[in-house]
Amino acid sequence: MVIFPNCKINLGLRILRKREDGYHDLETIFYPLGIKDVLEVITSTNAETTKANINFHQSGLAIDGDASTNLCVRAFELLRKEFPSLASIEMHLHKNIPLGAGLGGGSADAAFALKLIDEKFQLGLSREKLIDLALRLGSDCPFFIINSPAYATGRGEFLEPLSLSLSAYNFLVVSPGVHISTAKAFSLVTPAVPNCSLKEIVQKPIDTWKTELINDFEQPVFNLYPEIKLIKEELYRSGALYASLTGSGSSVFGIFEEKINTDNLFEKKYRLDWAS
Repeated sequence: MVIFPNCKINLGLRILRKREDGYHDLETIFYPLGIKDVLEVITSTNAETTKANINFHQSGLAIDGDASTNLCVRAFELLRKEFPSLASIEMHLHKNIPLGAGLGGGSADAAFALKLIDEKFQLGLSREKLIDLALRLGSDCPFFIINSPAYATGRGEFLEPLSLSLSAYNFLVVSPGVHISTAKAFSLVTPAVPNCSLKEIVQKPIDTWKTELINDFEQPVFNLYPEIKLIKEELYRSGALYASLTGSGSSVFGIFEEKINTDNLFEKKYRLDWAS
């Protein structure tokens, strides 16, 4: 059985306060986009796999770290604890969503792994149970269980469905391949509660977003990596209605009414993806 985990972008991201547990309360709008990985699960007939419960394979973009720590593997292990008789599996992930880009690809893979195994083995998990399991894997993971526009608060785990459709527009995602430490980015932001909630701002006409829809990570990231700021400026020069860093970066997206010719707009080493 095959499934296609998609990425997300953040429409605005405000850091509200630092909590006593060391994390930060934030607000953001998660919006799903169609840049996708490929995840396949089959029941294993391999004796060695049966002993290990899961045999994980990966292709496409390289992922740092040992396969045993991959979020997809951890998703299976969570379900195995809930269902000790769960069959051993072969799992293959083809990685296409840029890594370390603020697009949530790892979180998507984990959440979709939960959904795929649930469906394949007919475990009958409720959406609420899947969300609970996803939260154990990461703050962004519950969003991908819902996988529709949502207003997120807390660490990003409290989700309120949002009536927001941008299907009439085209998204250009520019990924410069710069790795940004999320912890470093958080340390450079001064938390503050804004006067107007992002939930209200995104209901306004999109041509107002440029001045109102803010990602608090942008300024510190732009200071550290001026080339990322130049990407945003180029998107606006090229006619974007709105452009922003997603998450803590390093990918930047622009929202366009029509697709544009991107030849010679950006450095050749940058990856460009049109999505909707």
